[in-house]
Amino acid sequence: MLRSLDLHSIDQLFEDIPSAARLNRPLNLEPALSELELRQHMAQLAHKNRGSDDLVMFLGAGFYDRFIPSTVGALASRGEFMTAYTPYQPELSQGTLAAIYEFQTMIAGLTGTHAAQASMYDGASAVGEAALLALAHTRRGRILVHEAVHPDSVAVTKTYVAARRGDVHTVHDLDDLEQSLKTGEPVAAVIWQYPDMLGRVIGLSRMIDLAHQHQALAIVSSDPVALALLKPPGAMGADIVVGEGQPLGQALNFGGPTFGYFAVQAPLVRKLPGRLVGATEDHSGSRGFVLTLQAREQHIRREKATSNICSNHSLNALMATIYMASLGPDGLKDVALLSMAKAHYLQTALQAHGIDLAITDEPFLYEFVVKIPGSVADLNAYLLSKGYLGGFDLGRWNPKWEGYWQLAVTEKRTKAECDGLTKEVVRWMSR
Repeated sequence: MLRSLDLHSIDQLFEDIPSAARLNRPLNLEPALSELELRQHMAQLAHKNRGSDDLVMFLGAGFYDRFIPSTVGALASRGEFMTAYTPYQPELSQGTLAAIYEFQTMIAGLTGTHAAQASMYDGASAVGEAALLALAHTRRGRILVHEAVHPDSVAVTKTYVAARRGDVHTVHDLDDLEQSLKTGEPVAAVIWQYPDMLGRVIGLSRMIDLAHQHQALAIVSSDPVALALLKPPGAMGADIVVGEGQPLGQALNFGGPTFGYFAVQAPLVRKLPGRLVGATEDHSGSRGFVLTLQAREQHIRREKATSNICSNHSLNALMATIYMASLGPDGLKDVALLSMAKAHYLQTALQAHGIDLAITDEPFLYEFVVKIPGSVADLNAYLLSKGYLGGFDLGRWNPKWEGYWQLAVTEKRTKAECDGLTKEVVRWMSR
């Protein structure tokens, strides 16, 4: 390279960089390793991690240790999917576009809405984008969020809405929601979670009715597996249904990448953020797929753009599509039913030893909260030493939930594992 540039040293190559900005010494690195040594070193580092294959996991709070059929990885890793680029040229991208279209169709059916887009970055950004859509659609600046919406989603929403000079206010229950809708500035949208962060299935129909009575949009964030059992929010009148897609065939991956889903009713289709794949016909009458209704600033005047989101997680969405197709509607329902039955078994086992539900007046599916007499952090540390990844310490997010221990039970957990966890919790309590 230096010969081609007629230079004699590396220093000459970088002489345009001021001397004060250069390191002017060798990097403080260990000596180079051979490939064999490097592999051994990386394996030693990897063994320091303990994941869901090494621990019995009862941690949820938005990400869940669910079984992923081998078909998901086998098909998604094919070169035509793994290396596919943005499908701007439909004549070259029919496979990718068709897969996204199937994903959209499945998500719309699961949520009970008219249309879904090609996926978002994650569940939190989907909630934030839903709030932005509501601000633009209603031309109002106030968002109401239930206190049991996932804190990550609330944090992202506050960041997004602040950039549009809007406000996000927390409501504690349905009575508080009703009062907040009646007073103050007009509300653009109400955001609810279904089931909520405490695992409860509460008040969705009433929330939607209250929002619509005040001409606000009803936004629902939902675990997609739960929708295999619960009545879809769209069927109850929700305007926008969003959520985290990790439970649909996505590995935990230390927190990502996963994807978010975003679905709306017909009046809002033209305001969907991101990409939307539509079905059409070519000049010979054959069915084909294209990107359609593109409404971001790259395609139209910036002031008319509904969002500046420029991509989607197509590969993750494909994995979700394969997962849902592999299980089918009955299989996904079985996953939810198994999880629910095992969660209720664990809750009953804990209650038999005096560990009661923190909230007793609302139903739950496969995630529930108990009150621990002591430090949740200490309990989780003890369980980790015994090979269990314990539940989430909700006190980290809300001081009034101090001592609240949230447990998630998936279809992977066994009776023996639930009994083992119960035994260790009782042993810790009697220490």
